[in-house]
Amino acid sequence: MEHMTTSASSENDILEGLDDAQRRAATSLHGPVRIVAGAGAGKTRTVTRRIAYGCATGEWEPSGALAVTFSVKAAAEMRARLAGLGVEGVRAATFHSAALRQLRRAWNDICDAPFPQVIDDVRPIVQAALRRATAQHDHDELTVRDSLAELNWAKVSLIAPEDYPRVCAALHRTPPASFDPTRFADIYLNYEREKTDRGGMDFNDILLVTCHVIDDYEDVARDIRRSIRWLTVDEYQDVSPLQHRLLTRWLGDNRNVAVVGDAAQTIYSFAGASSYDLLAFADQFGPLAADVSLNTDYRSTPQIVGYANKVLASSPQRADYLRLVSARENGPRVSHTVYDTDAQEARGVAGRIARMIASGAHAKDFAVLTRVNAQQTAICSALRQCGLRLRQRRDAGWDVHADELSLLADATQTEASIAEGAVTVSTIHASKGLEFAHVFIIGCSEGLLPYGSPSDADALEEERRLMYVGVTRAEEDLHMSYAKTRDGTGRPRVPSRFLR
Repeated sequence: MEHMTTSASSENDILEGLDDAQRRAATSLHGPVRIVAGAGAGKTRTVTRRIAYGCATGEWEPSGALAVTFSVKAAAEMRARLAGLGVEGVRAATFHSAALRQLRRAWNDICDAPFPQVIDDVRPIVQAALRRATAQHDHDELTVRDSLAELNWAKVSLIAPEDYPRVCAALHRTPPASFDPTRFADIYLNYEREKTDRGGMDFNDILLVTCHVIDDYEDVARDIRRSIRWLTVDEYQDVSPLQHRLLTRWLGDNRNVAVVGDAAQTIYSFAGASSYDLLAFADQFGPLAADVSLNTDYRSTPQIVGYANKVLASSPQRADYLRLVSARENGPRVSHTVYDTDAQEARGVAGRIARMIASGAHAKDFAVLTRVNAQQTAICSALRQCGLRLRQRRDAGWDVHADELSLLADATQTEASIAEGAVTVSTIHASKGLEFAHVFIIGCSEGLLPYGSPSDADALEEERRLMYVGVTRAEEDLHMSYAKTRDGTGRPRVPSRFLR
């Protein structure tokens, strides 16, 4: 959190404490700007100072500035930081919330029908689509989940139902649940029909319909673009083709756009994200007014930063990634521990955390990171046996365990207070954007990390970036481990290639 007066800050106050690269980014107010920000490099600090500086100098009108983030939490943090800098009136929102607001405002002027209901949980619609397309009434939860993920991928990738089989052939993509591409295209079509019949739309439709409205209604497009004169897009390496399309519709001919991202932290390719737009930003929007790299890591020790650089060093895409430099003093070496079984690994890690907490460390400063949700069962059990509270973060979000609900008798207790005395157990995907003093990454063996030991080059590179994200969550010390076997039987595991 920025600690500055809540009244309008002076220009010099706003720039105070920024390093040279951050200052250059913060003072580049017009034209296309790309900020490549490595892990721990002060990305949010730089972006909020840039917005505040634009407003303080009078170059920007706060009401014409929009900052787009990828989560509600990140948008709230950005608003709080801007308020701390004395800036009011700037909008910070997710793609979806910004687009939904625009749609609601324009709807009565362009359509006589009621505004569609935004459906939070579309799984019943996926179930209905599966029944209509397959004439089978019972589909297990895994089939529904995987089908929904594929539907989301197709929509954010701007692939229509009739084009799906052709795209599968071109990309050698296999539909979920053993469906052939033609059958899944039918499921996709029935999903859209079922949703329309219910008068609803899913989250992807919010962006798709907004794009169509801007394309088809000139007056609406003009009003929306007039309200977005300075656009900032965070986590630009994670934009999907659909989000990129909306971004270009928002801008029109305007080139006052700043994008912030890090190609080395692209870990959502399976969901349609791609670092292509970040890397090709100059080709799409150039010439650039500024192209700034922030590679000084203020979060992690030199030992952790060196390890992170080592993870990326053998990548065939190394030229696309920043090499980090730590601004911290030396810390402990990154530790490697080999256990005989998964249960021993869980007990060993939990015991080590318990001893550190007994010596004065705070539980909230610890995180155990896993590649997949299933790895969390053993470590959570071991932590509880050590008498430690915990909170889980699966790929689907935070999960306060049922046996801890009794501790939450006060319904007003916030997530922050819940976290205060709890160790975090999280998948690496779900840990992105977080940081902890002490990080344990477990299951660092081939088959788990990288998951499945992928032979496909792109899939392997995604796993490499995932390891990089996990490593760079650590501030003070980092502990890597794996178990030789699951339960003492079977073929011995080998250490992850990312440990070598």
